[in-house]
Amino acid sequence: MFLKFLLWLLLLILCWPVAILALLLYPLIWLLLLPFRLFGIVVKGLFEFIKALFMFPSRVLRGT
Repeated sequence: MFLKFLLWLLLLILCWPVAILALLLYPLIWLLLLPFRLFGIVVKGLFEFIKALFMFPSRVLRGT
């Protein structure tokens, strides 16, 4: 966290227009990527559900 802050300060000193642009665009890019993160969470949950569904008979037969 502190290293990111130092790098941002270095960018601000050396090339301040790019630093200001990055500061303004970061929330917009985060909002644009949010649906893809949610989709990834849903797909991961779906795969975990399918895995649990296939492993259920072995768990029942094993007795745990």
